[in-house]
Amino acid sequence: MKKVVLVAISAVFALLLALLGPDFLGIYRLQSYVTASAEANQAGGGAWPRLADACLSCHGVKGNSLNQGYPSLAGQPASYLAAQLHDFASEQRANPTMSPLAMTLSDSEIQSLSRYYSTQTAVANNYFQPDPRLRARGELLVARGSCVACHGARLMGHDQFPRLAGQSYDYILKQFDAFATGARKEPSGTMQTIAKALSPEDRKAIANYLADLNRDKK
Repeated sequence: MKKVVLVAISAVFALLLALLGPDFLGIYRLQSYVTASAEANQAGGGAWPRLADACLSCHGVKGNSLNQGYPSLAGQPASYLAAQLHDFASEQRANPTMSPLAMTLSDSEIQSLSRYYSTQTAVANNYFQPDPRLRARGELLVARGSCVACHGARLMGHDQFPRLAGQSYDYILKQFDAFATGARKEPSGTMQTIAKALSPEDRKAIANYLADLNRDKK
């Protein structure tokens, strides 16, 4: 049956080509172009104007930040990103830039942005050079703290837990300090407890290790 259908489709295609000639080929090529363009638009964050364009200056192309002060969004779990945007919008998580921006987004836009960044590939954080001593200390502390239990294998994140591997150094350290002082909170209270138990030097060590981790490095 399948063979018959394929033969019939081929025959129709040949007949249309014979009758319409170049016109039919033009229509076919146009359809192929429209399909390819639509797929490219979707892969690039949707048709113009794109919501993600407002994020470029801080979070980088396709969510890979070149500035250690801003987080990379590429490869972050969609549910985590959506939750953070909702928290910024409600000011449960305070930020003078993100809160006003998040307030302008509808729920569907938040979901769209979150899905887009979650599908982007996280690249190596080559703009950070770790302190070897601190990195080694950080690796030990991360292993002792069983961070993989929440943040997943290779610390790439999943569900509501963010990707830590290859994240921007200054951003990681700032979040650790915010959890330690109570300026930032999360529902379970786990990060507040962990951060408070760490010395400032240990927080720097963990940030060194995490910023140097990513899928492109062994």
